[in-house]
Amino acid sequence: MTNLENILFIYLIAVNVVTFITYGIDKWKATRKKWRIPEATLLGLAAIGGGLGAWLGMKVWHHKTLHKKFRFGVPILLIVQIALIVWITTI
Repeated sequence: MTNLENILFIYLIAVNVVTFITYGIDKWKATRKKWRIPEATLLGLAAIGGGLGAWLGMKVWHHKTLHKKFRFGVPILLIVQIALIVWITTI
């Protein structure tokens, strides 16, 4: 692996872990009627490389699964991110 690939790998792990935990925290807050994390933040984390963490967060925490922008947007972001990773690592 090149340095760029190593940095990308570490970044993707970190952003996906943070995204997954953030979805869990928001679900916890939702069930307790507390202040919520804005949807723009949740989608933003998915967009900056946290697509897998967002998708897993939706599945594990059963969170935001009825919202169309999450139900369709997160999987699309994840597919695009996977395609970009494959493209970058095969250059």
